[in-house]
Amino acid sequence: MSYSKLPAPSPEQGLSRYMQEIRKFPMLEPEQEYMLAKAWVDHEDKESAHQLVTSHLRLAAKIAMGYRGYGLPTAEVVSEANVGLMQAVKRFDPEKGFRLATYAMWWIRASIQEYILRSWSLVKMGTTAAQKKLFFNLRKAKTKIGALEEGDLRPENVARIATELNVTEQEVISMNRRLSGGDASLNAQIKTDGEGAAEWQDWLEDEDADQASDYAEHDELVSRRALMEAAMADLNDRERHVLEERRLRDDPKTLEELSQVYDVSRERIRQIEVRAFEKLQKAMTVMAREQGMLPAA
Repeated sequence: MSYSKLPAPSPEQGLSRYMQEIRKFPMLEPEQEYMLAKAWVDHEDKESAHQLVTSHLRLAAKIAMGYRGYGLPTAEVVSEANVGLMQAVKRFDPEKGFRLATYAMWWIRASIQEYILRSWSLVKMGTTAAQKKLFFNLRKAKTKIGALEEGDLRPENVARIATELNVTEQEVISMNRRLSGGDASLNAQIKTDGEGAAEWQDWLEDEDADQASDYAEHDELVSRRALMEAAMADLNDRERHVLEERRLRDDPKTLEELSQVYDVSRERIRQIEVRAFEKLQKAMTVMAREQGMLPAA
């Protein structure tokens, strides 16, 4: 399986032509995917592996587009996504019972994130695990609360994000300013191979149905829910109740409401919530690795 045999995005070629090229590769039915994967696992059939990779290039590109905004060339991010896809195919076990797209999503994201971490200097990004978590989750957190267009975040939004990501408010302010300084404008013009001017925001979503990514997203959601339900068993009754009331309800209860239920301070409830969420994440990660859904540490 050679990376050189894959179509590759480049500034000269343009993303539009690349997207057109990868749409030519057919999607695989479950039976086809299984037989190709078996051929690779049992006989190291390179042509089978190549078909598995090319049929999922659209999935890799879609995930790569989700990492825009870090000030890095999109073509390079897509290329790194393809590297992760190839690693997933090499390690994929069809006997586990889930689709390649679900497994590959983990490897694609890991490859992209490693590339971003290598590309951003340690001075810009920070070195602690909490700072790395903040680096990759700040934009998502801002989108969730409708603060993506803000320059400096409002104090209430800073506090909310700091609590959700378990970092200090100063770390949120600092990382937001660093990322905002490196973000590329979504209205910046890009070359589209003579097809007229286009903007980066034109690439945010593909209007065409994408069977691989749609299936993967649904399958991942089902898998995550099953993992979460199993991992909840690692929490004690109070931790489980606080986590459910604070994070799993459509209308979450406030710290004040729960502090009255348990006759403790709001800060104590916040600590219980954070600890329960960390325990849940750890348990889910262990289970995902045991089931082969997540690359080994």
